[in-house]
Amino acid sequence: MVEKIIRIGIRDSELALWQAHTVQKQLNDLGYKTEITAVKSEGDIILDKPLYELGITGIFTKTLDIAMINGKVDIAVHSMKDVPTALPIGIVQAAVLERANILDILVHKGNLDFLETNATIATGSLRRQAQWWNKYPNHKVVDLRGNVNTRMQKLNENKWNGAVFAAAGLERINLKPDNYINLDWMTPAPAQGAMVVVAMAEDDYVLDALSQLNHIETEICTYIERQFLKTLEGGCTAPIGAIAIYNEIEDSIHFKGVLLSIDGKQKIEIEKAVDISEWKKLGFNSAQEILNNGGKELMAEIKKQLKK
Repeated sequence: MVEKIIRIGIRDSELALWQAHTVQKQLNDLGYKTEITAVKSEGDIILDKPLYELGITGIFTKTLDIAMINGKVDIAVHSMKDVPTALPIGIVQAAVLERANILDILVHKGNLDFLETNATIATGSLRRQAQWWNKYPNHKVVDLRGNVNTRMQKLNENKWNGAVFAAAGLERINLKPDNYINLDWMTPAPAQGAMVVVAMAEDDYVLDALSQLNHIETEICTYIERQFLKTLEGGCTAPIGAIAIYNEIEDSIHFKGVLLSIDGKQKIEIEKAVDISEWKKLGFNSAQEILNNGGKELMAEIKKQLKK
């Protein structure tokens, strides 16, 4: 087999760079030659519209997908929660790296009294917004877009009380401040804290290289969460959270999934533990239970609201 330089495509944000360099180092440690190629994403350019209004699931991954299909890069590294559940034809999931922190955190201005009164919280995520309103119905939630650095800057410049971030993203680039609290009551986005590497389906050399980076436990858990999302037809838009955790001692998977209305007033939850042998259908079965428990009507209502 011809040895080649594996070209890693990236979006030029600090977090995307960190992710690409992490994969580059792991490949280099295995003896592979690599280079990094930056590609600009529409999601980074259009900062004044909420993500769900752009009408694209996977806006952050689209540019790199096109670059891969056009043969400009060989692989792309993404925060897995940003990747659509259906990949473009010809592109495959080649490796899921070991998962980092799964939690959402609230970065605040140093005083938490606002949690008991009126507050303004910033987030660009429908999932976080709905769960926040479910817990704090009197609070105001404002839209917050941009890469992690931009969002942190906007929080500092505005009079908001706090903003919600994924802990993993801030930890990866050493931006996690002292003034934060863990939102352990908030169900994370499917695959939150995990990184995925995608490649072309026919590139055996690259697929073989990347298979050595795959973390099987993370792959199984994120598969369950994304299957749950896909079955609910969430794309990247509906307020859907899911987390699967492997219990080594019992050789079982604990799963929690949630679907909320956009205003957070309605919440349909499911929680179950199954033997590891049942993991393949866990996400699907859990989503079906939610759909049969009022979720079908709720999803129809969400889609109607998002079309307005």
